[in-house]
Amino acid sequence: MSALLTVLTVPDVSGAAVHVWQRNFDVFRRIWRTESLGIGLEPWIVILAMGFGLGRFVELESGESYIHFLAPGLMAMFPMFAAIFECGWGAFMRLEMHRTYEAVLTTPASVDDLVTGEILWGTTRATFNGMYILLVLLILGPWTSAIDSWWAVLILPVAVLQGFLFSSLAMSFAALARAMSHFGYLFNVIVMPMFWLSGGFFPLENLPGWAQRVAWFMPLVHSVELNRAVLTGDLHWGLLVDVAWLLVGCWVFYRIALALMRRRLVV
Repeated sequence: MSALLTVLTVPDVSGAAVHVWQRNFDVFRRIWRTESLGIGLEPWIVILAMGFGLGRFVELESGESYIHFLAPGLMAMFPMFAAIFECGWGAFMRLEMHRTYEAVLTTPASVDDLVTGEILWGTTRATFNGMYILLVLLILGPWTSAIDSWWAVLILPVAVLQGFLFSSLAMSFAALARAMSHFGYLFNVIVMPMFWLSGGFFPLENLPGWAQRVAWFMPLVHSVELNRAVLTGDLHWGLLVDVAWLLVGCWVFYRIALALMRRRLVV
């Protein structure tokens, strides 16, 4: 009961959360060249290798080209990884190794300010990644035809939603982890199943019924569905279910992250 009450407690968030975000942004401005090297190259490599390479040997029943099918998945996966790494491994380093959180909490900022600022920063990194992947697809548009509609601009709100959700999820795990090696559980038990069962690499309809039902509960599936709809312009009312799922996930994992980090940092 006490744990439930902790989760439901109204967040003690003030303008200090923005300063936590600003602190992370200022650090990023100093190291953006090295931080951006991987994300700068990886989408091109994945699209070339899987879209133009492997895609030549893949035939979908719908007749759709594989790179066209792959694009919405990439639009969901790269923002997810940005949020997970920033608020998972990155948050743990700031918590345990750099002692950044101790320094922040000597200011008027509360634990909830700290957690909220961190999650907002993870959301920002995820959105940056989403914007970059969209730019890559636009550049490769003449060869991939991955973007069929102006509704593709809605990729960015989807990236914000999933960025907040996955940042909150990663912060929850960071609050529980006692060693960097523990993040292997986050990656192998949570992230990789979502990665492969998101519907981004192959149609989920080809899976057994029980696997499809399990996959439906994974947030990345709903991000991929939204991305596929806006990239093709095939919008329908059923997408509201996907939006609602992501919004509920944002709220649940945010409250869990707050509760767990309060328990970790408040002695």
